Amino acid sequence: MAVELNRPAFDYAKDLLREKRFVNDERGNWSEHQPITREENRFIRAHGFGEYGRWHLGFDNEAEEDSKERYKFLYGDFRNVHRCALLAAEVRAGQYKYLDIERAAHELHVLIRPPVPRRHV
Repeated sequence: MAVELNRPAFDYAKDLLREKRFVNDERGNWSEHQPITREENRFIRAHGFGEYGRWHLGFDNEAEEDSKERYKFLYGDFRNVHRCALLAAEVRAGQYKYLDIERAAHELHVLIRPPVPRRHV
C-alpha cells in the first residue's frame, strides 16, 4: 500500500477553513463526530467518489480508483472540517510515517486554533 497526500483535498480543506466551515471540537471527539457508513454511502451516491475523495487527506494509489478503500484520513463530516479529525489524522499519519499527510493535518489544525489574545503592557 502506497498512501500519498491528496493535494486537491488539502487545498479544499484550506478553502473550507477560509470560509469558516469548521468545527473547533476537542481531541478525541472524532469517534462520535465522524460519519457512519450509511452517511458515507449516501454521500457517495449523491456526489460520487471524486467529491468523496476531496474529504480525505490521503489516498492509496494501489487501490481501485472508485472505491472507499482508496481514500484515507477523512477530515470532516462532508459539511465541515473537524479539528478532532485533523488531530486524529495527524497522529495516525505520524504512526505510519506518512509525513506529508502528518504535516498537512498539522497545518490545517493550526488554522483552526483561535488567536491567542495579546496582553497590552
